[in-house]
Amino acid sequence: MKFLLLLSAIGLCWAQYSPNTQQGRTSIVHLFEWRWADIAAECERYLGPKGFGGVQVSPPNENVVINNPYRPWWERYQPVSYKLCTRSGNEGEFKDMVTRCNNVGVRIYVDAVINHMCGSGNPAGTSSTCGSYYNPGNREFKAVPYSSYDFNDNKCNGEISNYNDANQVRNCRLSGLLDLALEKDYVRTKIADYMNNLINIGVAGFRLDAAKHMWPGDIKAILNKLNNLNTKWFSSGSRAFIFQEVIDLGGEAIKSSEYFGNGRVTEFKYGAKLGTVVRKWNGEKLSYLKNWGEGWGLVPSDRALVFVDNHDNQRGHGAGGASILTFWDARMYKMAVGFMLAHPYGFARVMSSYRWDRNFQNGKDVNDWIGPPNNNGATKPVTINADTTCGNGWVCEHRWRQIRNMVAFRNVADGQPFSNWWDNGSNQVAFGRGNRAFIVINNDDRSLSANLQTGLPAGTYCDVISGDKVNGNCSGIKIQVSGDGRAQFSISNSAEDPFIAIHAESKL
Repeated sequence: MKFLLLLSAIGLCWAQYSPNTQQGRTSIVHLFEWRWADIAAECERYLGPKGFGGVQVSPPNENVVINNPYRPWWERYQPVSYKLCTRSGNEGEFKDMVTRCNNVGVRIYVDAVINHMCGSGNPAGTSSTCGSYYNPGNREFKAVPYSSYDFNDNKCNGEISNYNDANQVRNCRLSGLLDLALEKDYVRTKIADYMNNLINIGVAGFRLDAAKHMWPGDIKAILNKLNNLNTKWFSSGSRAFIFQEVIDLGGEAIKSSEYFGNGRVTEFKYGAKLGTVVRKWNGEKLSYLKNWGEGWGLVPSDRALVFVDNHDNQRGHGAGGASILTFWDARMYKMAVGFMLAHPYGFARVMSSYRWDRNFQNGKDVNDWIGPPNNNGATKPVTINADTTCGNGWVCEHRWRQIRNMVAFRNVADGQPFSNWWDNGSNQVAFGRGNRAFIVINNDDRSLSANLQTGLPAGTYCDVISGDKVNGNCSGIKIQVSGDGRAQFSISNSAEDPFIAIHAESKL
């Protein structure tokens, strides 16, 4: 009996690190600012069939409406209440999305904004996505309800000015946003009620926005109030997957490791360092990635949520700086995402974006605030073109063949060890995942031609970067693996996609 209790305790302890994806699905996509109806359709027509594990959705709770012809993306991070209505849709549409996605094996992860309410500079009124009244000046949020007793004004009545002071970072206001007093049981309960409503609907987990600005113990107390996941889709006793936005590039008071007890953390050093390597800045080379992961000072793999870019740093916010690769740098970006999805470190999230009119002044994009494609403030639907790309201003990187097929590569390679590393001492590298998958990347200024040990069984394989395996044929390059597991690879330095990937399920 003691042994069973111990196993049960261990299960609960580890539960928040597991993404609750269906067996064999190993990565998720952030469908940034998508409408709930479009996400539901995408789960059924694309994400489910292509092996995606889940979707991170934009905050579903009521927020301020910023009156401006485009409505900025960041209004979603200014809560007014925990009612489920936003420009992405209402509560009914949210429930329909969660149900339809779960039914095709695609999980939903909510971006939970629980550190704060809206900015103190917003005027009182009902200019919100549900029409609820709020008055930031006197800390009145009737639809929760919160009052002046529920905020940290007695601890800090101003902005964070010193990131080397942990008390300031966690008690003062981030960009004017009213900081909730999370040590109060009333506040914790209101937040837990919101999250439990989402759990009961069927969500699989949460991204905790601005986790660095909350005390780890306060987060833990809220998580302890959460229900188990909905048994319609999850096994009995399953707990919500938790990944916390903790920006830790080193040199500040707050460390990612302080949050490991609550769940995974978003490893911002991942995209910053990988971008520097792929751009070949500071003399960095792909060959240096042989010990990628903890060897580069990243957090332990089982505590990391990894990504090449996110909705903040693709706009120059958040963390990472100019090295961050995005869809604007398509060739390098596909290479970096391909590397991420091939490598076993961390739990991977793919970004899916929308375009905006960039306008650089003094090195800064002054249009980085622009919200999703819209008609008079109403978010445009995601349309699908004949070639399966997206229209209406939506980028849909997750639909790019090179990225979608690397999501499948990661699924095929799941549980297989990092193996058969090769490099030329510079920017040509290759590595395998046991006897299931192999990738070759050429980021050099000269062509790659090499006979390499793949670890794969003999046969003809379809390169899933240049094409697809369809009805037993390959629309791209074919790679012949000999009986000893070796194969010849050739990649021009001017190739549109300077990498090749093969795996067990791409065998012809």
